[in-house]
Amino acid sequence: MPMRLAQIFDRSALVRAAAAAVIGLVAVAAPLRAETSVPQKAEIEKIVHDYLLANPEVIRDAIDELERRQKVAEADSRQKAVTQGADKLFNSASQAVIGNPSGDVTLVEFFDYNCGYCKRALDDVAKLIEGDPKLRVVLKDFPVLGAGSVEAAEIATAARLQLKPEKFYEFHRKLLNTRGAVGKAQAIAIAKELGADTAKLEKDSKSPEVKASIKEVMELADSLNLTGTPSWVLGKEVIVGAVGFQPLKTKIENTRKCGKTVC
Repeated sequence: MPMRLAQIFDRSALVRAAAAAVIGLVAVAAPLRAETSVPQKAEIEKIVHDYLLANPEVIRDAIDELERRQKVAEADSRQKAVTQGADKLFNSASQAVIGNPSGDVTLVEFFDYNCGYCKRALDDVAKLIEGDPKLRVVLKDFPVLGAGSVEAAEIATAARLQLKPEKFYEFHRKLLNTRGAVGKAQAIAIAKELGADTAKLEKDSKSPEVKASIKEVMELADSLNLTGTPSWVLGKEVIVGAVGFQPLKTKIENTRKCGKTVC
């Protein structure tokens, strides 16, 4: 799901939660006794109703507070997941590494070859690598946009087994830059152009090794509660969406400077 759409759904859920919380005030305000009369309950309901009509900003404030708490809880949960899955996140031998393999800062990207925002972020990653010789980038193929994305991920993962790192990075860029829907045919054509054995490629794309690599990424994404692409992991922070070159650059510089994305 595109990040913006997910945010809209999240906001709608918060509105419903806030409304439920306000309705619950009636129950909380009422004496917790079995003998509470119907007139008493009706009177309390009217007081709450009139107060909300006179002060509708209370609903907005409740939504804002719910949203703040949700973000804090989600950030805490993601930090724990990053710590627990650090080895697979940053050092898995099953996913491609671009930039400096021995770099002092690692940026992890979860992407989908059919993701328009990932295509936009491709140039950001290229600029980051070109301008930072100590940056290491791990590519996590996270196929969430349908069957074509899964097929492309299978071929791409198999291509990584055949192609040298610089050739695979070229493959990755070409496939992400492909116009229109991307699937098996487009991935094979680009791999062939770069010298891959297509018969072996198709065979390897269904191998246990390739399936395990994709499964590993899906499980990591699930543990981090990722619902869309691109998403990034830098240090212990999870960054959601195509945030742009400069914000990523600043966070990388901060990580190098003080060990955190915000110093």
